[in-house]
Amino acid sequence: MKLVVDCANGSTYNIASNVFKELGATVKTIGASPNGLNINDQCGSTCTDALVREVLAEKADLGVAFDGDGDRLIMVDHLGNVVDGDEILYVIARDKRRRNVDFGGVVGTLMSNLGLQLGLEALDIPFVRVAVGDRYVMAELKQRQWQLGGESSGHIICLDVSTTGDGIVSALQTLYAMISCGASLYELRNKMVKFPQTMINVRVKDKKDLQSVPAIRDAVASVEATLGRKGRVLLRPSGTEPVVRVMVEGEDAGLVQRLAEELAQQVKMHA
Repeated sequence: MKLVVDCANGSTYNIASNVFKELGATVKTIGASPNGLNINDQCGSTCTDALVREVLAEKADLGVAFDGDGDRLIMVDHLGNVVDGDEILYVIARDKRRRNVDFGGVVGTLMSNLGLQLGLEALDIPFVRVAVGDRYVMAELKQRQWQLGGESSGHIICLDVSTTGDGIVSALQTLYAMISCGASLYELRNKMVKFPQTMINVRVKDKKDLQSVPAIRDAVASVEATLGRKGRVLLRPSGTEPVVRVMVEGEDAGLVQRLAEELAQQVKMHA
């Protein structure tokens, strides 16, 4: 394979490309010149523009972007499509199920895309959600004695091969799935239908239990009724600022945007 690897000018700058080269890949490396100040600066998993350009220019099979401390990754397929943590989780889980590997199920978070949940359900793979944060994912995995979990941000935990989130390990698991299936990353990620998701930050004076406010509770119920099983609503207070994150997810992007704006307005009026 021909890979482009973006090390985010961070901790993987000296090892990631060598791992892939030793396994036989041709590697073009970017974001591997750390100076102590440029970590994650317009590069890595939080800014994939440079990686997309290089994958297309090099006609590479895929691109891999790590974050500064190397525990997260985002990938790019050969057509330049960004592949996030939910899709990577799906690819790894689907391959394990195909090979009849017993890994229990998958732990995601409140922000995991509904498409991941429904895709796993279609494969008869158990899926549970926990609060946002890799420590909550890890705790749930250990409690259930499962092996695979992660976040949309690309923090993937594969407890069968590592004791913590590791971007290089996650990338290798994805590459293994591609090779064992004889399929491209584009083909594998397209087996999961990702749902449009809109999030609006609403500044509030009091981050109280919003579901205890009748007008907000009724508004949430109305949106959920409109979306049915193919949609999801989440009101999540920020842990660091006076903001409530209003998230709506569903099949129709236009409807999702409209419902999110209407719900955000209700939160703004009544919170």
